[in-house]
Amino acid sequence: MSTKEKIKAYFQENENKIRDKIVSLVKEMVKEKTVNVVSEKLSEHPYLKVRGEEYRVANIVKREFENYGIPYNEFARMKERPNVIGKIGKDKNGKRLFMAAHMDIVPAGDGWDTDPFEVVEKDGKLYGRGTLDNKGPLASIIVAGEILKELGIELEGELQLAALSDEEAEDPDGIDYGIGYLLEEKLINPTFAIIPDIGENMERIDIAEKGRTVFKVTAHGKQAHGSTPEKGINAVYMMAKMVCEIEKLQFDYKVHPVLGHPTLNLGEIHGGAAPNIVPGQCEILLDIRTVPGMTKEQVVSKLEECAKKVEGGKFTIECMSWNEPHDVNPDNELVRAIQKNSKEVLGFEPEPFGMGGGTFAKTLNLHGVIAVGWGPGDDEAFHVANEYVEIKQLVDFALLTCLVSIDLLN
Repeated sequence: MSTKEKIKAYFQENENKIRDKIVSLVKEMVKEKTVNVVSEKLSEHPYLKVRGEEYRVANIVKREFENYGIPYNEFARMKERPNVIGKIGKDKNGKRLFMAAHMDIVPAGDGWDTDPFEVVEKDGKLYGRGTLDNKGPLASIIVAGEILKELGIELEGELQLAALSDEEAEDPDGIDYGIGYLLEEKLINPTFAIIPDIGENMERIDIAEKGRTVFKVTAHGKQAHGSTPEKGINAVYMMAKMVCEIEKLQFDYKVHPVLGHPTLNLGEIHGGAAPNIVPGQCEILLDIRTVPGMTKEQVVSKLEECAKKVEGGKFTIECMSWNEPHDVNPDNELVRAIQKNSKEVLGFEPEPFGMGGGTFAKTLNLHGVIAVGWGPGDDEAFHVANEYVEIKQLVDFALLTCLVSIDLLN
């Protein structure tokens, strides 16, 4: 019997045991309110002393690794916000597969039918905040590692099972406590990575993500009394003309095969202090999603062209944040391994696609790691009330984690 046949047989013979273990872990993790918000909103969550407090879930992960004799490293920029990486295999052939899920969650919000931090099992699904995003997939990869260890399967390469912090919110200071920290400090060096944080019911593989940039455009007028508007320059009127130009803006780009076109969204506008004051300043915030080939300089140039078309207009344009788009060649061994094993287990071959949003995969790719997003769950169940994940998908994902590891690392 081959190694992969041995794994499949184990899953068939122990289906209920594996299911119960995953469900138990998800329930235990969801009880921990590892809510990640920006610092200015921390006071809205009195059960938190610091953002995230991922150590609460990290303690569960470490206990599981210790119980199964899985060696692990713990790396933390802040002790309450650790990253735990369990390791299985020998790393003899220079191949390292990084399976990474995050421990932080978004706030529960309103509209729940049940307590969001007490998992409810119903109709083969688990309901609760974090069941899908991302504690369910985290439980799956942990159980996959435990099964490989229990079966005594030797890996020539190294499987790295990562429970990470700080995915859901970024503070204005830009300090990262998760994947960014690990890569900046050169604490990890994967060859491949799978990020189970996209949903799509394992039917699609995220091989490309648009870049995301935020620009602030400020119109500078002259403040005056509202009864004598002729003595001022109304910055809101000025910005209104600028917005009309931005709405007509056309970027220079080449249509990407999976990402398609760039997008621009005017998400915020701020101006004026009172109805009886001519506003001296008005600002807007733009969210621009770029495709490969576009540069920051090109985007700034296009916005400057819009500003020049406003007669008498005076504007400043600031880039508040910028990250690059990325794409992975769909014909690589990571994608092929996922497709091949999914076909055998699930009966379908996941298709490559691109996203406007972002995952850890982007950060890894920009640091030279072949990384894709792929995992269980319905993509419409993220960040909503009554978040859920199918239990069978979590079990299947644990099996596929084992099988893909064999193909990539042995």
